[in-house]
Amino acid sequence: MVNRLGNPLDTELLPFVLGSIAGSVDVIGFLGLNGLFTAHITGNLVILAGHVVAGGEASLPLVISVPVFIIALAISRLLAGGLERVRIAPLPVLLLLQLALLLAFLAICLVAGPGANPDASNMIVASMLGVSAMAVQNALVRVAMVGAPSTAVLTTNITLLTTDLGEILLGRDANRVASARGRISVTWPAVAGFLLGCTVGASGEAVVGLGALALPTGLALIALALGLGGRSDHLNASHRTKN
Repeated sequence: MVNRLGNPLDTELLPFVLGSIAGSVDVIGFLGLNGLFTAHITGNLVILAGHVVAGGEASLPLVISVPVFIIALAISRLLAGGLERVRIAPLPVLLLLQLALLLAFLAICLVAGPGANPDASNMIVASMLGVSAMAVQNALVRVAMVGAPSTAVLTTNITLLTTDLGEILLGRDANRVASARGRISVTWPAVAGFLLGCTVGASGEAVVGLGALALPTGLALIALALGLGGRSDHLNASHRTKN
């Protein structure tokens, strides 16, 4: 039982909001948590490898972020599979889980206050909640939004946008051009959302520190409302088609 993209709310608004969440959480975490990426786990691997090669000391959050991300992905996939078996749409449940994780992330940061040590135990827990929230988002796009682009990996989406634009401008095969137009229609909202999230999130972190996490948390509430909005018939039809 999966959500198949097919109307403007599916193809544009929800990916845009999810992209904004990922962009804002990533930049706020990077600026406020000593260079930790919560969504861009590849970045953590690069930084960690740099520390190892240079003989430097990597922070604990950086070291554990990758295994925590993988574990959260696996749990999300198992949860989605269990929900599908009992004919419950996984998208709203996973969006709710993401919201709960971001709320906990924000709450710990607010209690810790400005100037909190990113390596303190409470802040390590907070940062891993952020990593887990982004893992849930990556999982829900893969398992509950068929046809959606990644909402947390900008490199892949920019590559798709650029090559598809090239196909539209230079291609001579009408079918390939039409396919490129279709891909762009579902890719650009995620890219635009991520870039906007980065911009607004960075500005917010500069003003209020980690309290700026209220932005992606609020956006996660909007995403949940979108995920709950009138999808049951559509999901059931998708399930019958899949079977």
